[in-house]
Amino acid sequence: MQIQNKLVPADLSPSIKTLFALAADKTLRLSQRWEVAQGAPVITVGGQYVGRNWTQWTQGFAYGNAILCYDITGREDLLKIGRDQTAAHMAEHVTHIGVHDHGFNNLSTYGQLRRLALEGRFEASDGELRFYELALKASGAVQAARWASLPDGYGYIYSFNGSHSLFIDTIRTLRICGVAHQLGHFLLGEQDRRINLLGRLLTHAKTSARFNVYFGEGRDAYDRPELSGRTVHEAVFNPSSGSFRCPSTQQGYSPFTTWTRGLAWAMLGFAEELEFICSLPESNFGMDGVMTKVEAIALLERTARATCDFYIDQASSSDGVCYWDTGAPDLHYLGDWKNHPTDPYNQHEPVDSSAAAIAAQGLVRLGHAMGKEGDRYRQAGLTIAQSLLREPYLSTDPQHEGILLHSIYHRPNGWDHIPKGSKTPFGESSMWGDYHMLELGLLILRMAGDQYCTFF
Repeated sequence: MQIQNKLVPADLSPSIKTLFALAADKTLRLSQRWEVAQGAPVITVGGQYVGRNWTQWTQGFAYGNAILCYDITGREDLLKIGRDQTAAHMAEHVTHIGVHDHGFNNLSTYGQLRRLALEGRFEASDGELRFYELALKASGAVQAARWASLPDGYGYIYSFNGSHSLFIDTIRTLRICGVAHQLGHFLLGEQDRRINLLGRLLTHAKTSARFNVYFGEGRDAYDRPELSGRTVHEAVFNPSSGSFRCPSTQQGYSPFTTWTRGLAWAMLGFAEELEFICSLPESNFGMDGVMTKVEAIALLERTARATCDFYIDQASSSDGVCYWDTGAPDLHYLGDWKNHPTDPYNQHEPVDSSAAAIAAQGLVRLGHAMGKEGDRYRQAGLTIAQSLLREPYLSTDPQHEGILLHSIYHRPNGWDHIPKGSKTPFGESSMWGDYHMLELGLLILRMAGDQYCTFF
């Protein structure tokens, strides 16, 4: 990546305001068209959002987009969408025992609404605020209950694949446990055993760092020093013994290459948890003997830095945007792709702009957490944001329902729309890509005003 070291958040403010103006109109029109009976909008096909019935993990992003657009534009019609749709349709996500992604759906809705209410951005009664907080408490506890214990003090929130499966994605949804802990909540187990949600968060983070992130320490034949920081989508365990069995992937090319959206989830998840842990008083730590605050900060910073370094040095092109997998089989046809801007229209391997948007926020947050030592990361994040805020990534066509173009969902399953005459998918959007682009824009715009925004 060719990092733009002179960029400052204020430089991007005009483009971000354009982003939100476009997004506000698109979000409103989609809300008027979409029927809840269709499920959640997931990806676009020919510029129009469609559902994809796997799990409804994007419903909170759809309503969250409206809430984020209200935050920047002040349009009351968007706030109404966010408040009304959250109250009407998100309760099932609070008690959903079958998924690992509570932090996606519920912090994007209940969490964002609570933040805006606490900021005084809209008038919320004490009852409405307690309603949001109860949802967040319950969601954090339900997420933490989806637990697989491992030997030697390890354990993890398992994916929707089953108790054998640890997804790297979950490190970003893990923040729901942090919010629930911050609100004073516990998970009650058998015989009313109080299970500390911060302890579960830290244990999951420790386990993900060990089994889903590689540090160039010879864990397998492909774990080389120059590839330190790469991630694997899924770690597979024997549910009976807790023994680690193998790396795996659902959405990447192979277990020994790096699916870039999984890498981005790790970058942002570990950076956000680092920010969260740094904010907590020492008295929060040591429960259940998990780890001290100093140990937690060291773990999270090491892993965030490794994954962010890998993205900058190995996974991104010169403009900071990335292709969908670092080992995608036809990347070699693109030649020296790391030293050229990404080409979303190429006929060999697709770009994933959603991964880039998620990665950019992780880089900015890690840079902020590290202060002056984090300049490289913050500037890399701003560089990616600058690329995504321009065409061909910014969706300026009012007829296209997406906000961020050239997002990829599931390349191995062939779920992405390939235009007629093309060999690869391009030109489409995803609900998580749109949401994370807006979340990135909000963060940078707040920074330009000497403010800062966190999930907690």
